[in-house]
Amino acid sequence: MTESAAAQPLISVLVVDDDFRVAAVHAGFVGQVPGFEVRGAAHTAAEALAVIETSRPDLVLLDLYLPDGNGLDLLRTLRGMPQPPDVIVISAANDVASVRASLQLGAVNYLVKPFTFADFSARLVAFRDAQARMAELPGEATQADIDRIFGMRRPVVAPDRPVEAARLAPTLRLVYEAVARGDGESATEVGAVVGISRATAQRYLTQLEQSGMLRLELRYGATGRPEHRYFVRRGR
Repeated sequence: MTESAAAQPLISVLVVDDDFRVAAVHAGFVGQVPGFEVRGAAHTAAEALAVIETSRPDLVLLDLYLPDGNGLDLLRTLRGMPQPPDVIVISAANDVASVRASLQLGAVNYLVKPFTFADFSARLVAFRDAQARMAELPGEATQADIDRIFGMRRPVVAPDRPVEAARLAPTLRLVYEAVARGDGESATEVGAVVGISRATAQRYLTQLEQSGMLRLELRYGATGRPEHRYFVRRGR
């Protein structure tokens, strides 16, 4: 990040995701990227619109699957605002129609779940640096300035560095440590060690895998159904 970019005001972010746990993970990711602050989280389209109208975030991280409508409808509504926030779509939807519609409605980037912290961070950094560059420009931009800004919107994904175990919330740390002590643990095994349900263990394992601390392997048995086994990422 350049000196001028570092001097820019923090970019305020609203996280929109129907899953409270996923929203919390994304908000935690935002907090690890310099230059950003989390303005809040919303779990429905209606709640997101209300927060946007009152707090005016600079950037919205938008899930497309919301309980009261498609995120594309919210994106369409935002485009009608006098000064709409920028939007990065973060969704499990990877169909071409959703991607095309997001582009047509002005989304500045699109990230498909699941993803690593490196994928996430690269998009925020690209957005931040492009915003900082635009703030430096005079009233008019040359073609070279425009080309540079549009080029800066393309993220460069560096090798992912997982969050340190010591910085994890208590239960997440216990789950991580249970995997670290084993040799390919399942959600059922981790749940038994930590004293939580299999479903809860699975949620925590997914969070750790998405953050880059664990890796997932699918092992196929006689039934043909894959077994999910988690391992600590080494040598990163």
